[in-house]
Amino acid sequence: MKVFVNPEVCIGCTLCTQICPEVFKMHEDKSTVYVNPVPEKLKDSCRQAVESCPVNAITQEG
Repeated sequence: MKVFVNPEVCIGCTLCTQICPEVFKMHEDKSTVYVNPVPEKLKDSCRQAVESCPVNAITQEG
């Protein structure tokens, strides 16, 4: 599984970084992914972060 954050859509709410801080970090005022592919043990929390994004700025493959 790989995840991507669209910086043009991200509003910097930090929700993904709160749900899955092992994968998402804030860079300036936008979320970024710093672990790709997502390790097996983090897939559930990462999916929750993707589904929780209020502006659908995060996409996943796999």
